Amino acid sequence: MKKSPRGAAVTILNRVEQTGAYAEPLLDSFLSSDTVATIQDRRLLTRLVYGTLRMKNNLDWIIRSLYRGKPSSLQQGVCTILRVALYQLIYMERIPAFAAVDEAVKLAKQMYPGRDRLVNAILRNALRKMDAIPYPEEDHDLSRYISIVYSHPEWMTTRWIGRFGPDETKALCEGNNGIPPITIRCNVLKESRDDIIEKLQAGGNRAMATQYSTSGILIADLSVPLARMPLFQQGYIQVQDEASQLISHIVDPREGEVILDICSGAGIKSTHMGEIMNNRGRIIAVDVNPAKKAAAQRLSQRMGVTIIEPVTKDSADDLGADYHGIFDRVLVDAPCSGIGTVRRHPEIKWRIGEADMRKNAILQKNILRAAAPYPKRGGVIVYSTCSTEPEENEEVIRDFLTRNGDYGLVEPPETIDRGMVTTEGFFRTYPHRHGTDGFFAAVLLRS
Repeated sequence: MKKSPRGAAVTILNRVEQTGAYAEPLLDSFLSSDTVATIQDRRLLTRLVYGTLRMKNNLDWIIRSLYRGKPSSLQQGVCTILRVALYQLIYMERIPAFAAVDEAVKLAKQMYPGRDRLVNAILRNALRKMDAIPYPEEDHDLSRYISIVYSHPEWMTTRWIGRFGPDETKALCEGNNGIPPITIRCNVLKESRDDIIEKLQAGGNRAMATQYSTSGILIADLSVPLARMPLFQQGYIQVQDEASQLISHIVDPREGEVILDICSGAGIKSTHMGEIMNNRGRIIAVDVNPAKKAAAQRLSQRMGVTIIEPVTKDSADDLGADYHGIFDRVLVDAPCSGIGTVRRHPEIKWRIGEADMRKNAILQKNILRAAAPYPKRGGVIVYSTCSTEPEENEEVIRDFLTRNGDYGLVEPPETIDRGMVTTEGFFRTYPHRHGTDGFFAAVLLRS
């Protein structure tokens, strides 16, 4: 059955809210089917889902300001319809106000009979009173002001103000709320980046090289969904943020080396390292989730990387004596809060808290400690996360170094832009500074 993009957005957002699902796979299922008909409708659906999730705190503040009853009495699904409509009214200038309101009322009448009048009243009220809605005063309650206006949890804005100051906190929040570019990695085993860009452009796509990663391409105005492109299906390209691509370049694997990829997931970085190694050497990719092994095998096959050996093991435990001292390089791509990826996965910021990061740090420290015996003397461990927070990054590294005197922190390779390397020698990226996701990495040399 065909669905309007607004109706599909409400369906997806309700699932995200009610089941804890992630928006991306739900959205992909709609976009890969014919549920939403035209390219324009698909683009509108994508914008509504991610935009509503990004600006949820701001939208909910407006709803609370206009709804005369108790916020808890408002059905979650009705609230979703209001959020989607308000997002269009506030942030999408090309959407006529009457169209956003009319569609919202129709959806409410269809999905929540009897609540359409309430939706109509709140949205009409919003059109009249939007400029008069009071917000927290910036001078008196800065953290709450940024939290509401820039739509982030208040615990997050409070800690960032302490670390970065007010202006950069606003810039970071704006970076998180921006629409991220479609970023792909080209498979240099099959063709050069320049040739792949040329093929993408010939297919009607706007494509250009990334600034920092020599493997990356930015795409705008896709002619067809990526998954339907022959270049994707034949393993010439893989979706991957630019900062994520740089992690493999920080590992800096060489032809013929033996590499260990810990917490390897579906094999995104494993295959990238295999491509850098010209498919010569050996990569053992370890993940605790058995389902990831099959996913990694499928990706390796599509990308044509044959040197990867997926293994199902718990990396928080010692992998065994036969892993000790045999690896040239070890990548510990540690599980984390994912807070550095909220511009791509905005639902994350509404689900995590400071307690989650402290809990993550315990597991991260255990995984990194277990990895200490694996490199050869003179080998390295690269620890990485997609988190911006010290508990999951610098503090984990300092704990490791105090317990392992044969390791020292060294700077990433010279191929990494020095604007991404801190004075201490850590790799760090931020969306508002580099236009990438927020990533962290540390290179630990075993003496």
